[in-house]
Amino acid sequence: MKNILVVQGGGRANGNTAQLVRSFMQGAQDAGHSVELVNLSKTEVRGCLGCNACRYGKPCVQKDGWNELVPKILAADCIVFASPLYFWTISSKLKAFIERFYSIALRDDDPPLGRYEAYPVRDCALLMTAADDLFWTFEQAERYYRFALVNYIGKRDRGVLLAGGCGDTNGKPRIAETNHLARAYEFGKHLY
Repeated sequence: MKNILVVQGGGRANGNTAQLVRSFMQGAQDAGHSVELVNLSKTEVRGCLGCNACRYGKPCVQKDGWNELVPKILAADCIVFASPLYFWTISSKLKAFIERFYSIALRDDDPPLGRYEAYPVRDCALLMTAADDLFWTFEQAERYYRFALVNYIGKRDRGVLLAGGCGDTNGKPRIAETNHLARAYEFGKHLY
C-alpha cells in the first residue's frame, strides 16, 4: 500500500479536473492505497519569494498553507499533480506550489545534473484536462512537468494522463462524454 497525495491546482468545484481527480482517487483507493486530496482552491499556497530564508532545514517565512502541507509532502510515496490547462501550461496555483519545494531542499555538496541542492525523492504523476485536444495542446505543460519535477527535482515519473477535448472553456464540463474518467480510474488502480 502506498501513500498518495493528490494536489489539485484549481479548476471548478465539479469541473473536468475535479471529476478526473475523483476517478483517479477512486481507482487508487480500490487498489488499496491511502489517498489524500489537497485542493489549492481551498488551501492557499503563494509563490516563492526567493528570499532564501528557508534554506536547509528552516521553514518558509510566508504565512499561508505551505508549512502545514510539508509533513504530508514528505510522507507521500507519490505526489499526483492535477491541473486544468491554463494558457497552455499548469495553473498558477500549482506552479506556486511547485516553487515552494525550494523550502524542503537539502544541502548537497555534489548535486547531480547541475542542481544546487537535493530534494526528497518520491514518485510523481500528472493529471491534466483541457478543452482543446490538438497535437500540441499539452506540450508546454508536459515539458514543464518533466523538466521541473522529474529532471530537476528528481522525482520518479509514474505517468501522465492528458485529458483533452473536455468541452469549451465557457461551457459546462463535458469530461463525462469522453473515456477520460475510465482512463483516470485505471491509471489510479494501476499506478503501482
